Amino acid sequence: MSDFNRRKFLENSAGMTALAGAGSMLSLPASAQSLSFKPEKDAKLRVLRWSRFVQGDIDAYMANVKKFTEKTGIPVRVDNEGWEDVRPKAAVAANTGAGPDIILSTNDDANLYPEKLLDVTDLAEYLGKKYGGWYPACEAYLRPDGKKWIGIALGASGSYMVYRTSHLKAAGFDSFPKDTAGFLAMCKALQAKGTPAGLALGNATGDGLWTNWLIWSHGGQLVDKNNKVIIDSPETIKALEYAKELYATFIPGTLSWLDPNNNKAFLDSQISVTNNGISIYYAAKNSTDPKVKELAADINHASFPIGPVGTATESHLFFNQMIMKYTKYPNAAKEFLRFMMEKEQFDPWLTGAGGYIAQPLRAYESTGIWTVDPKHTPYRDGVKSMRPAGYAGKLGYASAGAAADFIVTNMVAEAASGSKTPKEAAERAQKRAERYYKV
Repeated sequence: MSDFNRRKFLENSAGMTALAGAGSMLSLPASAQSLSFKPEKDAKLRVLRWSRFVQGDIDAYMANVKKFTEKTGIPVRVDNEGWEDVRPKAAVAANTGAGPDIILSTNDDANLYPEKLLDVTDLAEYLGKKYGGWYPACEAYLRPDGKKWIGIALGASGSYMVYRTSHLKAAGFDSFPKDTAGFLAMCKALQAKGTPAGLALGNATGDGLWTNWLIWSHGGQLVDKNNKVIIDSPETIKALEYAKELYATFIPGTLSWLDPNNNKAFLDSQISVTNNGISIYYAAKNSTDPKVKELAADINHASFPIGPVGTATESHLFFNQMIMKYTKYPNAAKEFLRFMMEKEQFDPWLTGAGGYIAQPLRAYESTGIWTVDPKHTPYRDGVKSMRPAGYAGKLGYASAGAAADFIVTNMVAEAASGSKTPKEAAERAQKRAERYYKV
């Protein structure tokens, strides 16, 4: 854990201890209990967000939008785009000064154009005080200067291991391996049984994040705490050698996989193990196809294995909510986000999403969705335990650009497939990253 994250963790832990002693959110200061922003006259809002991977997400989100309009009279238009399409559209909006008032985007995108985003410090501080504090990753992503908030965290889609219990047992494994050596042995055994694993190696915004885990688990890092690029390292080479062995056990085609591909392959019983949000399990439980529905009982979830570094190195798809500075209705936009983040709306949304999104605020750890089904529980702590994508450096233009350019994922794909040696792939990644992290 970086010094920054350790400090924030201790500060937030102290805050939660105080809350536990108080016994109730009602004991918080009155200033933390109420806040509202007076919307501008004749306000109307347009929201751009990523398309749902679980139907309950968008259903609950739109129900909350309807409640907001009924309460305030403010019409809200919501447009849905794929993750890969939201990023360029958001960039165009930021650069042209026209487009949606609010954009729900991913990972480090807010740091590509922080000067184009509305300062939402007042809202972020209110929500943090009322709901037990933000997790350290939220501050790292959306409070890059340690002072001003440039967005409101929405949560994260956890990238955990999704597997078929019966296939693991048939391959000789009673439980999911807890270390990288065991994981590789399991994948080899599954391949021998004709029930292989498959993890995305294309430019997949969410599912490609497993490559961060791979590098971090072996001690590699894109940059150090001073933002010096250090990806071409002995630790990275070891990780890439491991990746080559692992890739040899995968189903063919993963080099071109984007986010939907592994979902389809798993539900079609082409693969037995992948990394994903809870959407695969959700789809199986709610399928109208009896054969797919039967899979739900055989599906289980686990954390990524621990690598040679000896500690968890989780990377998850972070979601942010940005208010564009060009909006004509800044108060209405902040009031919309406040309304959507309050317990009366946020709890039902988390529940409707079926565990697909992990909360950004500690108070929502107690939301019932996390314990109603034990298969949901691993996803609860996604934001709490994640490392920001720009680990171990400071987030900003460089980290956002490097992430958007899929430098780490491309490096792993090149080495794993053999199109480059591990050393060649690391050297290329080093040069690409240095273009963003200019000294």
